[in-house]
Amino acid sequence: MHTREEKLEAFGRFLDVLDTLREKCPWDRKQTNESLRPNTIEETFELCDALMKDDKKDICKELGDVLLHVCFYAKIASETGDFDIADVCNRLTDKLIFRHPHVYGEVKADTAGEVTQNWEQIKLKEKDGNKSVLGGVPDALPSLIKAYRIQDKARNVGFDWERREDVWDKVREELGELETELAKGDPDKATGEFGDFLFSVINAGRLYHINPDNALERTNRKFIRRFNYVEQHSIRVGKPLKEMTLGEMDALWNEAKELERRGEL
Repeated sequence: MHTREEKLEAFGRFLDVLDTLREKCPWDRKQTNESLRPNTIEETFELCDALMKDDKKDICKELGDVLLHVCFYAKIASETGDFDIADVCNRLTDKLIFRHPHVYGEVKADTAGEVTQNWEQIKLKEKDGNKSVLGGVPDALPSLIKAYRIQDKARNVGFDWERREDVWDKVREELGELETELAKGDPDKATGEFGDFLFSVINAGRLYHINPDNALERTNRKFIRRFNYVEQHSIRVGKPLKEMTLGEMDALWNEAKELERRGEL
């Protein structure tokens, strides 16, 4: 690994290149916050994809792409005199110190659980902190992640189940209400109950320390892997999937599961 001096030198070299590109490259020169935003979203998802695959080489690459965007926004802001990358780093460092009084202050916290218990209260004390407990949850978050963050923030101020096992009664209650509305055939009410059911399942995952977004993505990848096996087999035998019976496809699906169990798929 590199020394602190080598890291600072590398970061400085990167900032010098960014300054040069902003000055001399026509494409870089014309970029704005608005034009960069869609690319930032794409780069963030590409990083998340690399993280899910645990591809260290790709993670390194995608972290660089995200870092480029962070510094690019700071570069644009420096040109208008609003702030620069030093302000970004200093503000972040000050926030980290403030939010870790168990490291930089007198507060005692020996476990991760003890740290998170005070997290929201500390944030609310900040000068520019959120005025409400849920105020810091971005509106633009994907719904599944937003639900998890809403529940987690509520937990941090004591609004949570006393026993996590009790959440399953709520899950079953919401499932029953969903089934009732589905049987009645009212699409609007069924949609509402389906949302309530999903919210309760996400809550259960949170209580059992299972990140629902990671869990769902793992299942997505598993489904794709198995379905690709079924599809590839159909190509090999020259029989399109549409001509296969459900039983034939199910048999291939089970083959894929067995290959996964043996680590061969």
